[in-house]
Amino acid sequence: MILFVRDLTVIDFSYLCAKRGMLGESYIVDVELHGGLDQTSMVLDFAKVKKVIKQAIDQLVDHKLAVPALSAALTMESSAELQRLNFQSARGRISMAAPAQAIVAIGAEDINEHSVTAFLQQQIAPLLPDNVQQLIFTLRPEASNSFYYHYSHGLKKHDGNCQRIAHGHRSTIQIYTDGMLAPRLNKYWCERWQDIYLGSTEDICTPAELQHLSAGDGDYCFRYQAAQGWFELTMPAAHCEIVACDTTVECLADYIAAELKQLDNTKQYKVVAYEGVGKGAIAVS
Repeated sequence: MILFVRDLTVIDFSYLCAKRGMLGESYIVDVELHGGLDQTSMVLDFAKVKKVIKQAIDQLVDHKLAVPALSAALTMESSAELQRLNFQSARGRISMAAPAQAIVAIGAEDINEHSVTAFLQQQIAPLLPDNVQQLIFTLRPEASNSFYYHYSHGLKKHDGNCQRIAHGHRSTIQIYTDGMLAPRLNKYWCERWQDIYLGSTEDICTPAELQHLSAGDGDYCFRYQAAQGWFELTMPAAHCEIVACDTTVECLADYIAAELKQLDNTKQYKVVAYEGVGKGAIAVS
């Protein structure tokens, strides 16, 4: 017997790639459980599927930075309070110091839907009852005909896991000019924010102010204290865009709308900015 749940949850996270650097991703999760029926004539109660499996996914990967533990580009070291990592990508070196709960090391040379799927199956299968003989995950991006970009960020004021300095999303964008969809502008912002780290001005520091990292020439340095602990990050400048606001989706939608208005204030712009799948903010200028 096979029990299935489509659209069980969405994983929003960032990961390190040897070619592209740091990029945000959003995967929709489908799950299948293969096995016999239990004493209640079920493979597993749907409520338990949502509680046990979704909760495990959230704790393991969601809103974390996933790093390829077997990659030669990665070095990591741990202390009682922080994990520190360095990753040499084709776009430059990325360094981060953060609480251990903000990072997940996956035993693979590359982070992709296949390595994340294998990791989740390995970690979550032992949590299920004996009658469940096989657990199968399918991770997939949102099907969309619209333009989208991958961005990473951190929200130090957030009460939940969004406070982690390197997590992200694959996000659709829809820009309208005077009520008409504007493909050229959508394409522009998709390319501008392809694999971008969006940093807030107030989180920037000098290399000398970093406590746990060293920065290279031309790197942006970020640091902040959040409820979950102390966070530091260095990124190549070409990998970042700095905004004079928080990087919530509400502020980002407003930021894009304001940028457009500066280009041509005779038109009305509507920006529909998504944060991952099925949620976002709308700004009008």
